[in-house]
Amino acid sequence: MPQLTDRAALARNRRRAEQGALFLHAHAADEVQERLREVNRTFQSMAIVTGFPDFWADMFPMATIVPDEDILDLHPDTHDLVLHMMSLHWANDPVGQLVQCRHALQPDGMFLACFPGGQTLHELRATLAEAEARIVGGLSPRIAPMGEIRDLGGLLQRAGFALPVADGTALTASYATPFDLMHDLRKMGEANALTGRIKHPTRRSILSEAAAIYAANFGDDDGRIRATFEIISLTGWAPADHQQKPLRPGSATTRLAEVLGTTETTLDPSGD
Repeated sequence: MPQLTDRAALARNRRRAEQGALFLHAHAADEVQERLREVNRTFQSMAIVTGFPDFWADMFPMATIVPDEDILDLHPDTHDLVLHMMSLHWANDPVGQLVQCRHALQPDGMFLACFPGGQTLHELRATLAEAEARIVGGLSPRIAPMGEIRDLGGLLQRAGFALPVADGTALTASYATPFDLMHDLRKMGEANALTGRIKHPTRRSILSEAAAIYAANFGDDDGRIRATFEIISLTGWAPADHQQKPLRPGSATTRLAEVLGTTETTLDPSGD
């Protein structure tokens, strides 16, 4: 398995994180609370997979906190709810993480993951790439690749979850300058931890060029710049015999036109 993430660098970045900067985690916690209320079920054995144990232990004091290592400290058929919180974007094997979570669930147990998606920091990604290409004529890995929502539901199916659902929410944050955004990312514990990252400080000329490009393309009228954070939510259930199953294609007994009370129109295969 290719090692996309340098786990030692990731751990170092997270140790430097500040609780007051974890506003994305706070948003994810609100999302989890709302979804659990909608489910209207009392869970007796919750596990939370995360790289930020203090924050999530405060949110759910009764939960078992599990570090987001490549091999999760989870045991089969143990939990009726597993949360994977704000860590899946750094996983070297995302499907493997989902499979391990499914195995830890009891039949009809619920899985819920929240993590940054593909639109996150697209402004910063584009400006750094353009600036580096202008200055040195090439690109280096700077921001972790993140999954697009159209593909992420398929990961749940590959991992064996029933009733998979993937959706996302886009948040926009405002910063005085791109340097303030980068500083905030460090305080979040989300600085570059890619294995292929450059190991020396970025040239000042590249950062200055990126700041100018950012302001020109993603600046607001008040002189500040905006940054997008997309939070993806994945929901699935451990298979159980009593769960609803999708009908086989062609098994419907009532036409949609009858349900809607409209007249059905037959398409001409010739296109005329």
